[in-house]
Amino acid sequence: MDDLLIKEPLDGSRINLHEPYEVNYWCKKFKCTVKELQDAVRAVGVSAAKVQAYLH
Repeated sequence: MDDLLIKEPLDGSRINLHEPYEVNYWCKKFKCTVKELQDAVRAVGVSAAKVQAYLH
């Protein structure tokens, strides 16, 4: 069962698109849409640093 109190990723170095709270967190952090986040992860992988560089 999902813990609804979790608001931030457990592993801040990787992006998990399968957890809605993580998608919301990363979209706010990177100031991007869900589609932009998904496209970035497809392009460079799940590394948060690589996704951030790709988006900015």
